[in-house]
Amino acid sequence: MDPTALAWLLAQLGPSSNPDDLTARYHRLGTARAVALEVLAERRAALLTDPLRLTVDGVVTVDRTGNLAGVERQITALQAAEGPDDGPASADTTTHEIEAVPLRPARRTR
Repeated sequence: MDPTALAWLLAQLGPSSNPDDLTARYHRLGTARAVALEVLAERRAALLTDPLRLTVDGVVTVDRTGNLAGVERQITALQAAEGPDDGPASADTTTHEIEAVPLRPARRTR
């Protein structure tokens, strides 16, 4: 993985993300955007395994619904965004080539 893709991943996922883990995922998945989406999907699943809101009357209230909403917004934004190593948009995969050839007369003229 090139340094640009790693820097983009760290910007998307936070500087505390393990670069070795990101590199291994990149080699398996092929694009930085796919790596970011996989990591965010795992974070979302981890948030959903525990209760999102916990209240102990008069003592403490822990509410992680905002964290879940933030991760889901980030997933939605990444699905629409283009990663640093993504090719051209899939809707515009038509390529145009121009070929230049010299024009010569059919017969030699004097």
